[in-house]
Amino acid sequence: MNTGGNKMGNFIHDNFLLQSKTAQRLYHEYAGSLPVVDYHNHLPPGEVLEDTTYANITDIWLKGDHYKWRAMRVAGIPEQFITGKDVPDRDKFLAWAKTVPLTLKNPLYHWTHLELKRYFDIDEQLNEETAPGIWDKTGEMLQSREFSTRNLLKKMKVQVICTTDDAADTLQEHKKLEEEGVEDFVMFPTYRPDSAMKVEDPVFFGDYVRKLASVSGIAITGYPTFLEALRQRHDYFHERGCRASDHGIEEPFAHDYTDQEIGKIFQDACTGIKPDAAGERKFKSALMHEFAVMDHEKGWAFQMHIGAMRSNNSKMYRMLGPDTGFDSIGDSRMARPLVRFLDRLELKDQLPKTILYNLNSSYNEVLASLAGTFMGDGIPGKIQHGPGWWFHDQKEGMEAQLQTLSNMSLLSQFVGMVTDSRSFLSFPRHEYFRRILCNMLGSDVEAGIIPADNGLLADLLEKLCYTNALRYFSYSRLPKAAPNVPNNS
Repeated sequence: MNTGGNKMGNFIHDNFLLQSKTAQRLYHEYAGSLPVVDYHNHLPPGEVLEDTTYANITDIWLKGDHYKWRAMRVAGIPEQFITGKDVPDRDKFLAWAKTVPLTLKNPLYHWTHLELKRYFDIDEQLNEETAPGIWDKTGEMLQSREFSTRNLLKKMKVQVICTTDDAADTLQEHKKLEEEGVEDFVMFPTYRPDSAMKVEDPVFFGDYVRKLASVSGIAITGYPTFLEALRQRHDYFHERGCRASDHGIEEPFAHDYTDQEIGKIFQDACTGIKPDAAGERKFKSALMHEFAVMDHEKGWAFQMHIGAMRSNNSKMYRMLGPDTGFDSIGDSRMARPLVRFLDRLELKDQLPKTILYNLNSSYNEVLASLAGTFMGDGIPGKIQHGPGWWFHDQKEGMEAQLQTLSNMSLLSQFVGMVTDSRSFLSFPRHEYFRRILCNMLGSDVEAGIIPADNGLLADLLEKLCYTNALRYFSYSRLPKAAPNVPNNS
């Protein structure tokens, strides 16, 4: 195969994605050097606490990365070289390297080479020819403490990371890291109680109720004590510095229900009886409302990731479990149930700060315009149209979200980008976002669409890349290097 040469000098260079002089200036003078606030990711907190190092690049880069797994399957790589337990790590890496040239025009091509450059200073294109040398070089480098989890965070100037944690999690890693008094960054949990809604799987649900009772110390005898246990966990998360919840839902749940109905659905699920579809939606509607009320009481942000159809391939789900690359974009109804959900809270002055992430890009304008109808309480950008997520955290997806947000609302109040990742090598995604943002603004300046006002543009970039997130989430503590930012509470 002719790769056209292996050097990356004409690709990942200082002005990558920056297509005008103004874009280059905006990035290099203002956006590029700002620290990172990653307010939503799936990093394992234990690996942060233990300051883990990794045996090889497969260990840190390919394990658990369903983005790469999905591309490898499309390329025809046999499953054993993707998730197989008996295939050596080197062979899995070589299989990924064989796939990379085929990802041209996919964001994985950009991310792969940005990550090789930023972490390992590798300028070569990854392919079958270069893979053995890159395997050896990265393997040697990864033996150094410079590549431990905490040092990787420092290298990318990450000041805040917010992990995603089950409501029944003990958060011991977060507690110990806080007690340790790390100065360079802070790590907070995010309250994700999705498991508490899974009445469609009574076996799982019954086990989860028992787990929740154990960790909360509350005897769960019915729906009221179930809520009491969830609230106890919410309080505990707050003590650990949590300032946001997160909910991964296929559709907004806003059905009418009565307390009697919800109590019966709860008792039935605990005894192995699965509710019908209407009952399932009512139960989830009740819980989502309660979670939002809890968040409002504490001044948290309420995050909803809406629209993923998960684990579509039932055969592979049984083989590998969830989050293994078999999810897709859904097409559930969005606008009317979401308005009902938000309005029900607003009527009782219980609507929290809310971030709406849509996976189906056809809803960009719907969510951006809808968010504008529920602003208030003196909170800048109280209801956020969240950043391009999952299938849309690529160039065109980010541009579409930013442009829609600009047209329908105020770009200046946007809370910024996240990695939404399980990998400690994913933080160049913030650089990727910043370059795309600077390129958009630079193009507008040079076209005369917005003024060439350095002060105005510098202020905007600092907000979107850094300080808006600090202000919006009102974190309980920050690293010493972070600025004092007035909060929205």
